[in-house]
Amino acid sequence: MQAFLIFALGGFIAQLVDGSLGMAYGVTSTTILLTAGLTPALASASVHLAEIGTSVASGLSHWRFGNVDWKVVLMLGVPGAVGAFLGATALSNVSTEVAEPWMSAILLVIGCYVLLRFALRPMRRRQLTGVSPKLLAPLGLLAGFIDATGGGGWGPVSTPTLLSTGKVEPRKIVGSVDTSEFLVAVAASLGFLSSLFEKPISWMTVAALLVGGVVAAPLSAYLVRIVPMRIIGVGAGGLIVLTNAQTLIKAFELPAPAVIYSVIVLAWVAALVVTIGQIVRDRNEAVPDEETEAVA
Repeated sequence: MQAFLIFALGGFIAQLVDGSLGMAYGVTSTTILLTAGLTPALASASVHLAEIGTSVASGLSHWRFGNVDWKVVLMLGVPGAVGAFLGATALSNVSTEVAEPWMSAILLVIGCYVLLRFALRPMRRRQLTGVSPKLLAPLGLLAGFIDATGGGGWGPVSTPTLLSTGKVEPRKIVGSVDTSEFLVAVAASLGFLSSLFEKPISWMTVAALLVGGVVAAPLSAYLVRIVPMRIIGVGAGGLIVLTNAQTLIKAFELPAPAVIYSVIVLAWVAALVVTIGQIVRDRNEAVPDEETEAVA
C-alpha cells in the first residue's frame, strides 16, 4: 500500500508538471521508477501504459478549456506513434546494464534542456499562422522515438520546438501535445508488450501512476492558464537533472559526488531566482504600459 501511494504521488506530480508545461510526465515518472529499482524497459513500459489513461484525462481537460488544436494533434501524433513503437522495440532488446546509464543520460540532457529553455527569456510570439506539416511530421517521429527509448521526451522535444515557432498560442501547443500523447502512449505500450511478454509488468505501479495522473489532469489544465510556465519548467528541469545525475555518478563511479550535487543544486537555485526576478520585472514593465493605454 505504501508503494502504491508513493507511485500515485509521483504520478500526480508528474501530471501536474506535464499538464502545465506540455512536457515531463514521462521524464518525471521514469526517473521515479528507475530510482525505485525498475529496469529501464519495464519503467518505460509502465509509464506509457499509465499514460494511455492520463493522456485521455489530460486531453479531455484541455479540450474542455479550449486548449486543443486537432490538426496539430493528428499531424504530430500519428508520426509520433510510429516513432514510439520503433523506440519501444529497440529499448526492449537492449541489456539493462547498457540501457540504464543510456536512459539516465537522455533524461539528464532533457532535464537540462527543459531547465534552460524556461530559464531563458521566452521567444516572442509571431503571427499565429499555424505550424506546417513539414515540421510536425518529422518532429513527431523523432519525439516519439526518443520518448520510448528514454522513458520520456515527447513533450520536452515537441513543446519547446513548437513554442519557438511562435505561430500557435502557447496554451494550444501545451494542450495539443498532451492530447496527441495518447497515440504515442498506445503505440509505445504495444511495442513494449510485444517485446516484454516474458517479463512481468507491475500493474500495481501502472495503476498508481494512472490514479495520480488522472486526479492531477483537470488541475494542471487549469494551471496552464494562470501559473507562469517558466517557474514550473525550471523547477521540474532541475529536479530531473539532479535525480538522473545520481544514476550516472554511480554508473561511472565519478569522483567527488558531493561537489557535483552541490554545483547542480546551486545552478538550479540560481536559475529559479533569475527566472522569478525576470517574471517580476516583466510584470512591472507591463503595468505602466496598460495604464498609458487606459489614459490614451
